[in-house]
This record gives sequence, C-alpha cells and structure tokens, in this order.
Amino acid sequence: MPKRLVDKLRSFMPGNGKKKARTYQRREIPRDQHNVSRSVISEPAKKVLHRLNKSGYEAYLVGGGVRDILLGGKPKDFDIATNATPEEVHDLFRNSRLIGRRFRIVHVVFGREVIEVTTFRGNAAEADTDTDDDDRRTSEHGLLLRDNVYGNQEEDALRRDFTVNALYYCIRDFTVIDFANGIEDLRNRQLRLIGDPETRYREDPVRMLRAIRFAAKLGFDIEPETEAPIGELAPLLTHIPPARLFDEVLKLFSAGHGEATYDLLTRYNLLEPLFPETVRAIESGEPDELIRQALRNTDARIAQGKSVTPYFLFAAMLWPALQAEWHRRQDNGDPVQPALHGAIGKVIGRQVQATSIPKRFSGPMKEIWELQMRLPRRQGKRAFATMTHPRFRAAYDFLLVREASGEIEPGLGQWWTEFQQEDERGQERMLSQLSTDAPKKRRHRRKPVKRPAQ
Repeated sequence: MPKRLVDKLRSFMPGNGKKKARTYQRREIPRDQHNVSRSVISEPAKKVLHRLNKSGYEAYLVGGGVRDILLGGKPKDFDIATNATPEEVHDLFRNSRLIGRRFRIVHVVFGREVIEVTTFRGNAAEADTDTDDDDRRTSEHGLLLRDNVYGNQEEDALRRDFTVNALYYCIRDFTVIDFANGIEDLRNRQLRLIGDPETRYREDPVRMLRAIRFAAKLGFDIEPETEAPIGELAPLLTHIPPARLFDEVLKLFSAGHGEATYDLLTRYNLLEPLFPETVRAIESGEPDELIRQALRNTDARIAQGKSVTPYFLFAAMLWPALQAEWHRRQDNGDPVQPALHGAIGKVIGRQVQATSIPKRFSGPMKEIWELQMRLPRRQGKRAFATMTHPRFRAAYDFLLVREASGEIEPGLGQWWTEFQQEDERGQERMLSQLSTDAPKKRRHRRKPVKRPAQ
C-alpha cells in the first residue's frame, strides 16, 4: 500500500494504530480520509448503483473492488450489495439474469462486463431452520448446501469471509463503511477471517483456497488464528464438487501469482485435494521444476496482458503424475507408445475425480503430451506434418518449458524456433542438414547363399 494511503488509514484508526482488542462496530470513513474515487469505478457499476438508489434501495460497492482501490490498484470486477431481493433486482434490469441455488444472485450484463449483485445476507446460524422453504441447509460436515437467508448491511458484512472484503463504498455520500476492522488489517497487510475460522472453513472449505489466492495476490500474511486450522481441514475440499474446484484452480493459477500460489498450497497441504496424483508422484521422486517453470511463464504472460489456456496449465500440473505412470507401465514391459496412451487415460481418469476437466480442455491436453514424442522426429516430411497440427504451438511452448526446467537437454526447442522462422527453402536446408548430421546406419552385406552341389 502506498505510504500516503497508509498514513491516511492510520490517522483514522483509534489509538493511532496500536493493537487493541478486536471489536466489530460500524465505522464510516469520510471521503477526505480514503482514496476511493468514482473515476476508478466502471460506468456499468455506477449505473447499477444509481438505479438501485433511485428506486429506493440501499446499494453499495463491496468486497474486492473496494479493497483493491484502497490498496492503490484498479479492480477488474465490481460487486454490489443491496437490500433489494434478487427478484427485485432482476425486475429493475432487463439485461440481468438470476443464477445460483446455493446463493441466489443477479448478474447484470453490459457487453463483456458483468456486475454481480447480491442481496444482504443475514445471520444464517440464527435463522429458523424449520421454515417451509428450507432456505438454509448444511451437510454433516458443516458445509453450507443452501444459504438464502437475507438480512441487513451489518449482518451481511459479518457473513463475508475476510475482514478486508467486508468494506462498502457508498456512492451517495462517498464514504467507506467498515464493520469488521478491515481497514486495520489492510494497513497491517494481513488476512483475517470474520468469526471462528474452523466454523467458517467447515461452512465452505473453498475459503481455504481463497485465503491462499488473496495471500499470494496481495502479498499479505495469513493471520495466525486464520491459518491454524487449514492443514487439518484441507481434506474437506474433497467434499466440494469437482466442477467447482476446476473453476477455483483456474482462479488460483490465472491471477499472475502462480508460483507463489503453488508454494502456499504446498505449505498448507491444499495441493493434494486438488492434484492428488501429482502430489504422490512428487513424493515418490518425480521433480516439480517443470510445474514451477510453467507457472513462471504463465505469470509473465499475464503480466504482459496475454491469455492463458487452461489445458496448458493442467498439462503442466499433471506432468509429474503422467511421467510416473508412464515409467511404471514401461517398467512392466509395455512399449513406449502404448504405455504413453495408457498413462494418459489413467492420469486423466483419476484427476477428474478431484477436479473436473471439460473435454474441450482434456482433448488438447492429451495432444500436447502426445506431440512431445513427435517433436524430436523431424526427418523427411515429419516436421511439416507436425507443424500443421492444430496443437503444435502449445506443444512447442511445452517443449521449451521442459528444456528450461532442465528435464531434457536444450537444443530441440531452438531448432523448432528457427524452423518456424525460415522460408520454405531454409526449412528444406535445415532438414537436409539433419540427414547429414544423423549417424549413418551400417549396411551389412548379405552373406552369399551356398547352393548345394549338383
């Protein structure tokens, strides 16, 4: 956080930043003591806020958008909290859709930008669980299966996960409203769960992954009481639907802090529920340097504003598991090619039990792996055939990652780099050079056939 913002926030804290017993009470920070400006908020978000307010509802910018602006950043997404019900919000905006069963929310769509609008949530623990509509249900492990209990703004704030995400911006009077000492934790650069950590993690184990994602993204420390139960409760992630965990994996590794995220997941035993076969392979001796190199490259691409493909990410994350299974099958006598195909099927089959992988991603992932065997075979017309494969570019990038990680000797990647840059004549020359450099096979003269004497 920039020093001038720290000074502003410190000046607002009681006791000038000295540590005090944490109490939850509403605090309003006036415009001259924070840096949240309407100029940083997207036009669609402002339209939603103004229409809700003009229609007689309370509406606030909330969560990560407020947090990131206070930290001097520019949010990519803007979420809004209101006392209007989802149905009332939906009626106000023709360009909206109601989604979700576990939590009913509204998406208001403006071209490519989607503004997420949620109704203030109430204290679900105090809700009447005998109601006919069954708005709140939990599993035997404490996991919230459904939670559509509505409340006021203060109840909504204390139902949020981390204190730094329980900050509200009012566009009517330009104040920032803090119910959970989030400003103090922002100043101290730490993540703290609101409420009892074990209870909150049991309600939704994905909160453990959110803690890791925010810690890596913001460079914050996880407050000791918040981090204490994570290692023990990590197996609760196996109760989360694989499709939801797939989405969470993409969020974890597509935010530009992939390697830091990987380190934190490993430290808190959260990688195993997401990639169980990968963890077993690494523990049995397979290196993880390729994963780290792929995440470094991914972080660099995101920093440059480039896109990241999920199938490339999963191809890297599952590579140690594939190598272990492939070696095992070859040791059992399977030929190289059939062993690879068998290993691919086995590894993907096991992985989808943890995190689902849609076929539009699993197919290209298989092709990247299979092309690793074709890339060294360049003689004749093979190089041209390989280069026309629709997944060639991704497989070539994967080859470069393998070389950079030290898994294979460098050289092949550079050859393919030059081959793509040459014109047709230059490519033919490179292929001819391959034939010249290749060791010639010794021809064995046939022994003359002895004919029987007549």
